[in-house]
Amino acid sequence: MTSEARPAQLFIARQQSDVRAQLPFSDTQDFDDASRGLLASREPNAVTAEDGRVVWDNDTYAFVEGEAPDTVNPSLWRQSQLVVKQGLFEVVEGIYQVRGLDLSNVTFVEGTTGVVVIDPLISTQTAAAALALYREHRGERPVTGVIYTHSHVDHFGGVKGVTTQEDVDAGRVPVLAPEGFIEHAVAENVYAGTAMARRAAYMYGAALARGPRGQVGAGLGQTTSTGTISLIAPTVDITTTGQQETVDGVRMVFQMAPDTEAPSEMLIHFPGLRALCTAEDATHTLHNLLTLRGAVVRDPHNWSRYLTETIDLFGDETDVAFASHHWPTWGQDRVKEFLTSQRDLYGYLHDQTLRLINKGWTGTEIAEGLKLPPALENAWSARGYYGSVNHDLKAIYQRYMGWFDGNPAHLWQHTPVDTGTRYVEAMGGADAVVAKAREAFEAADLRWAAELLSHAVFAQPDHAAARELLADTYEQLGYGAENGTWRNFYLSGTTELRDGQFGTPTVTASADIIDNLTPPLLFDALAIQINGPEAWDDDLTIDVALTDTGDHYRLRLANGVLTYTTAPPADAAAVTLTTTTRNLPALAAGDLSPEALAAAGFEMDGDTSVLDRLAAVLDPGDFNFAIVTP
Repeated sequence: MTSEARPAQLFIARQQSDVRAQLPFSDTQDFDDASRGLLASREPNAVTAEDGRVVWDNDTYAFVEGEAPDTVNPSLWRQSQLVVKQGLFEVVEGIYQVRGLDLSNVTFVEGTTGVVVIDPLISTQTAAAALALYREHRGERPVTGVIYTHSHVDHFGGVKGVTTQEDVDAGRVPVLAPEGFIEHAVAENVYAGTAMARRAAYMYGAALARGPRGQVGAGLGQTTSTGTISLIAPTVDITTTGQQETVDGVRMVFQMAPDTEAPSEMLIHFPGLRALCTAEDATHTLHNLLTLRGAVVRDPHNWSRYLTETIDLFGDETDVAFASHHWPTWGQDRVKEFLTSQRDLYGYLHDQTLRLINKGWTGTEIAEGLKLPPALENAWSARGYYGSVNHDLKAIYQRYMGWFDGNPAHLWQHTPVDTGTRYVEAMGGADAVVAKAREAFEAADLRWAAELLSHAVFAQPDHAAARELLADTYEQLGYGAENGTWRNFYLSGTTELRDGQFGTPTVTASADIIDNLTPPLLFDALAIQINGPEAWDDDLTIDVALTDTGDHYRLRLANGVLTYTTAPPADAAAVTLTTTTRNLPALAAGDLSPEALAAAGFEMDGDTSVLDRLAAVLDPGDFNFAIVTP
């Protein structure tokens, strides 16, 4: 099989032409806004790690100019042209953003003596580069505060590129975050973190070749950086809407928005500057209600309700709204219009999905049948570049109704391999399936071709013709996708079918993430690694005593389940581990030998062979598991 990208099929080229005719490309306001306030670009805009690895290179998107080629949806091409703009921008005097240095933006708010940093990107290297660019043009101001708007890694991972743990511990740099931030930030990257990170490789396309036949962006930003992820725990919790804090002379009023785009999220108003930071609750795209990398389904009803509150609280007091992605919106009337459009977008999807659920429609039927009203359909900020109407509607169905659509035939289905084997046999063999799929491909029915060929590949993974045509089919689906993450998913499938699996470029469960595990989260992280069938016959008890807090935990492995409790034990454990909260995360490394634990600051009393047995049944995740093949 060749690994060369194919040209767009004629039917895809025609689709792109239809898109150009249907959408309001003559509206160039976004281009004016995305360029407004540019103080300086970063030339060249590549960032390397200490070992010389390139962790970010915005210059690889230099091809995103001019008219869209037939291999890219013109609407997505337009979005990428906007998002790829990079440099230091003035939002208003006193607020500056660096854009185009990661998936997200970092914002610098100037105070009396220094600068407050909002959402310091994914990687320490990109965050440090952004701070350097800011200082080059605004002076050597010290960082006097850090704010995380919410609990996703692209809004905190680069924090040690702008400040240090020592400055935070000394009280020189407060770190503000919404209530529940640390639990959600850590849990999301640990519980299902391996699977999410692997699927995120598909979603953001970080491993894909960049170009008109490859990765052109992810809609929300171009892609993810691949540097060092750090974390410093917050020192100030924001707990209530209306809470006010002043950092280095910068007065801020906070609005809590939990269970919207993130489980722990907040918006920030700057009364003295008449500026509103919308975090990630109002951006220039329809957002995900269920991100393709995987997550808990988000609440569009809450989302819409909180945006109503935002308008009520700050609409008349705001002249500019900026977010941690994309570009700002200026002018009180335009800000209100933007927030209203975003509010109505999530409210419409929520309410109409429930209306149709109650008429007996399934998630797929709703996703295929429900359209946005024209005012939202033609609003560029409501287009589905990151979320999509299709997969967001399915997410709402899942939130309320779960995975089962009520059809008994779908209650107890075969695995993909068993299903594929039966379909292939019923259709007369893999060659016959490929022939039918080729007819569908040539008739522009790519979705049916993909379904047939996926069955063939799962039944016979080495069937060359099935793999080749499936790769070609995913490629054309990617070319036609308006949604950046859909394009990346399809082209990632194409790449892995042609060239083999590319693994996980960005592993979010970094050392800092692990170090911030609370004892319960750490024990949960161990519990989800237990190979249950291997541990069915084990009955082990371990006591953990933490000298700095006085807390005691009893861990028990029985029936293939690792449980823990703080209740006083009735008997002695097989072994007792004594250490501190800071040292406890060493257990997550998986080396439970007495030598390793002693080196990590543990004292042991009892039968240490119990630790060997626990280690033997730990079964960590796979950062390179198969997705488009069995």
